[in-house]
Amino acid sequence: MSFVVTKSSFLPFIARSVALSSLLLFAGCQQQEETVTQEEVKTAEQPSAEALAKKYIIADTHIDVPYRLADHYEDVSQATVKGDFDYPRAVAGGLNAAFMSIYIPAEKDQEGGAKDLANELIDGVEAIVKNAPEKFALAYSTTDVFKNFEQGLISLPMGMENGSGLEADLENLKHFYNRGIRYITLAHSKTNAISDSSYDENRPAKGLTDFGKQLVTEMNNMGIMVDVSHITDEAFYQVVEITKVPVIASHSSARHFTPGFERNMNDEMIVALAKNGGVIQINYGSSFITKEALEYGKVFNKTREAFMEENKVEEDSEEVKTFTESYRQQNPYPYSTLDDVLDHFDHVVKLVGIDYVGLGSDYDGVGDSLPIGLKDVASYPNLIAGLQKRGYSEEDIAKILGGNLIRVWQQVEDYAANH
Repeated sequence: MSFVVTKSSFLPFIARSVALSSLLLFAGCQQQEETVTQEEVKTAEQPSAEALAKKYIIADTHIDVPYRLADHYEDVSQATVKGDFDYPRAVAGGLNAAFMSIYIPAEKDQEGGAKDLANELIDGVEAIVKNAPEKFALAYSTTDVFKNFEQGLISLPMGMENGSGLEADLENLKHFYNRGIRYITLAHSKTNAISDSSYDENRPAKGLTDFGKQLVTEMNNMGIMVDVSHITDEAFYQVVEITKVPVIASHSSARHFTPGFERNMNDEMIVALAKNGGVIQINYGSSFITKEALEYGKVFNKTREAFMEENKVEEDSEEVKTFTESYRQQNPYPYSTLDDVLDHFDHVVKLVGIDYVGLGSDYDGVGDSLPIGLKDVASYPNLIAGLQKRGYSEEDIAKILGGNLIRVWQQVEDYAANH
């Protein structure tokens, strides 16, 4: 089944035919004989990237607005000075379903208060909608996304990044479902009560904990998508063995381009994900996209840690800020490019087909590391234009923009409705 939703056809068949006929007539009237190449004909028939961005639902599964606003509040219903997301830029980019990340830092496991923080961040998303109901709407289902799309509203569905917010209590799963959480990233930067983390060398569970295994089943039954980003390879394979529905990697890229970086998915995992019917949502952060940016980050982190230790200063100090600025001036950051990001889409499509890849930008979550050409939510047409140049059809592009993710979400909803 194809989950492609449009408001209307932007370039009807007749209009396309007239445009193409005019092009051919003009070419025939040239004093020097010229032939219209197949590429020119194809371009004449193609809707613009901007038209496609408006025509189809764009669903991005990972945008870190809530935590950004908790740290530094701005009214995102207006143009903002900071960040990667606000309403004017989202409209310019054609973004329709912006999954708000309810991010719970790993240290909350030790400090306590993970559930409280999750509730506060959800409150913040609800406040965005309450303060600008003519611009934003909550979305608890695929039906809500379709309805909001037709009404010209930007949907703000929510996903919890780091299941620590559940505080290892299944009753909290129901609580957060009722509050609108529609996916949960099982772990983040540290191993927790659910799963080992790909960033943590401490891996006592050897994948999922017993609670984590039970949680996957309960998420299936309740209608919450299981997000395998951040967890270890071993945990990933346990998830796909347990789950009865497709899962998502809400903001991960292809490890093929970043060897040894477990946070990304290797080819075998992508194949297993596709067999499960799931979808990998490509993360734009440069260190997820190229080996050069990844290695730069490793060297910088070691150098900064040495500076902090030598000067007895904390990471958020002015001294470290000055050090970072100086380091970046002397060693410019190797930003990835739009083409580098497109390589990840190509890789997944060649590996498993068009039905298993989508958008998980990590806007507002990867700092100043976004690729050239994809710097904020106004940039989706750049991605679309790049896909067009690489030969992707309109139907293919519609699947990448949101069709694949909506198909998975619908399957999760349908399973829960019968269990």
